[in-house]
Amino acid sequence: MKYQVGDEIIVLHSNEEGRVVEIMNDKMVMIDVRGVKFPAYMDQIDFPYFYRFSKKKLVEEPKKAKIFVDNIPKEKPLPNAIKVSEGVWLALIPKFSLDDFNDEVVELLKVYLVNKTNKGYKFTYNQQFLGQTNFTLQNEVMAFHDFYLHDIQFEDVNDSPSFYIDFSLLLPEKKKAPHFETSVKIKPKQLFQRIEQMKDNNQPTVSYKLFDDYPERAFEEDKFEMSSLVTKGYKVYQASQIRQNLEPARSVIDLHIEKLSNNWERMSSFEILSIQLKEFEKWYDLALAHRQASLIVIHGVGKGKLKDEIHDILKTKPDVKSFVNQYDIRFGYGATEIFFAL
Repeated sequence: MKYQVGDEIIVLHSNEEGRVVEIMNDKMVMIDVRGVKFPAYMDQIDFPYFYRFSKKKLVEEPKKAKIFVDNIPKEKPLPNAIKVSEGVWLALIPKFSLDDFNDEVVELLKVYLVNKTNKGYKFTYNQQFLGQTNFTLQNEVMAFHDFYLHDIQFEDVNDSPSFYIDFSLLLPEKKKAPHFETSVKIKPKQLFQRIEQMKDNNQPTVSYKLFDDYPERAFEEDKFEMSSLVTKGYKVYQASQIRQNLEPARSVIDLHIEKLSNNWERMSSFEILSIQLKEFEKWYDLALAHRQASLIVIHGVGKGKLKDEIHDILKTKPDVKSFVNQYDIRFGYGATEIFFAL
């Protein structure tokens, strides 16, 4: 709700100031102007802070001589006013009241998102105190519009409020970033100083610029020219067709060394284990590339060195959902079945 009971307001059509005395529904409030209470739609009133400082003061001009209709010169039509982009801001509007000593003090801060650009945005807003979320909101703000977010009690400013806003374009553009996150972190002492400066300078808000222009999409490197590689005999594949050019995967692989090398008898135990693990990694990667649901690895029983090495590797693989080494009528206890997290 934009207004609360007790808020100072101004009636737009008469410029009379009053206050809200009752919330009637989501569109109307009861207001009191000079002791007279009457209902008003929310679009017929506004906070006096914006009005006082955004409207030019009227200067009474001296009376001019009467001009008859026949003497009025024809004026050229004025072009439409051009709105200049000034970025997107987070604005804090202090609401003042008088304390027991009749001194003006800040009671609360009204938080606004001020869009002074020609683009509309979707946004996700998150306000925190000392790292703990206090208020969140998802909504949209139109071009050259302000959006009321919520109120912050001024005493809570001592808890160092921070504001996180993630923007995206209402109308996505190919060259613009898909989203843009920005934040404002406020130190209590600095905010107190900014409010004093605001009063001294006769300004309506304490404002923090979030960005000037919505950012471009992250730079993408130019595509590498492949034609020269093709002429030199290299095979070039499209990434979207990579699976078509991969070696076929296997659902069962046998790592017995006699299946992998003809000269294994002359090798040391370390050389044999290295060849077996390299072969395992090859078929493991191919199974992932082809998005297989599972893979059976035959490692034999023996002393269990190869099995232990493979199990240790599987424990570090994020793509492995589970694996099991249990009796199988085909392989006995000499095989491990791997299940992938697809």
